[in-house]
This record gives sequence, structure tokens and C-alpha cells, in this order.
Amino acid sequence: MNQEPIQIQREGLSVAEACSVAGIGRTKIYEAIKDGSLTARKHGKRTIILRDELRAFLVALPAVAQ
Repeated sequence: MNQEPIQIQREGLSVAEACSVAGIGRTKIYEAIKDGSLTARKHGKRTIILRDELRAFLVALPAVAQ
């Protein structure tokens, strides 16, 4: 029996992972958290950003004028 490994996509991202996924820097992520435009959660010392929250933040960014 040849089974493919199951790919699990984590819902909670570290700040570094959120930066990589979004293509923006760490400072901008922390600024967005501080100004309330990006919601983050804490678990102990870890800051966790949900994929849906990151997606909503990115969608809410202003579009480039054509």
C-alpha cells in the first residue's frame, strides 16, 4: 500500500512565518498589530497570527491606483 503523506497546513503562524507568507517585513507586521489592523494572539511568550486574520489584513490594504 503506497500512501501519500498528509499535508497539514497550520492555522497559527509565528510572526516570522506571517512575514514570509505575506511578503512584508517584521516591523510592518508589528506596526499592524499595534495599530489594530492585524489581530494577533498570545500563547505564553509566543505571538500567533491566524491565517484568516493575515488574509483579511492583506485584503484590506489599499489597492494600487492604475
